[in-house]
Amino acid sequence: MDLVNNDSDFRPESHRPRTADTTFEKVGELDTKGNWAKRKDIVLNNVHEDLTQLIEEAQNKEVGTSLAVFKPAKIIDFVIEPVDREWDEKKLASLKQFNLFESTEKGFEVVKKLPFKFSYTFEDIKGRRSTLMIEDWEIGQLFWNCLNRSGSEEKACELVRQKYMDDFAKTKDLYLFLGTTKRFHFTGKNPFVIIGTFTPKIETQFKLDLFQ
Repeated sequence: MDLVNNDSDFRPESHRPRTADTTFEKVGELDTKGNWAKRKDIVLNNVHEDLTQLIEEAQNKEVGTSLAVFKPAKIIDFVIEPVDREWDEKKLASLKQFNLFESTEKGFEVVKKLPFKFSYTFEDIKGRRSTLMIEDWEIGQLFWNCLNRSGSEEKACELVRQKYMDDFAKTKDLYLFLGTTKRFHFTGKNPFVIIGTFTPKIETQFKLDLFQ
């Protein structure tokens, strides 16, 4: 994909498509064979476990880390909170003026707003406890799919919790993709939110000593 540095964003990992019509070219496939072996080679090159250290990297202007793979030591809870059901009109107006591409003739389409906020509460390797919002398209789509199947927001939330707590947190080798928010990158106590999950199966090794 033809990407360029996002000149309107100081974060070093921030890129954007050159134009709204930029297309993808398939050059390979990162399948899930060998318990996600190919994906692990790329994703798990630099895994953070100390959240305090990661935040210090982000707020160091000579480093400015804004994207990271993070391994929580322990998932404590999956938090669901109701939020406003309509987008803030002032924020929408601001987004419509934001230059995402060099040029675009396509209209600005707003997705339906989620009526709930989803978060993980977890501890890092040093015992620091944090609650971070999950700002991931996937969890939103999961909620809408569950709502369409169940017809109940309460049931949909229960199904989302089952996926992220009972499945991801308990039966998978869970990693979190963390990203900073531009507004709070240098000023927030913790500028990171969860922007995705990486969930291969837990690898269990069995050793059999035939001589015992």
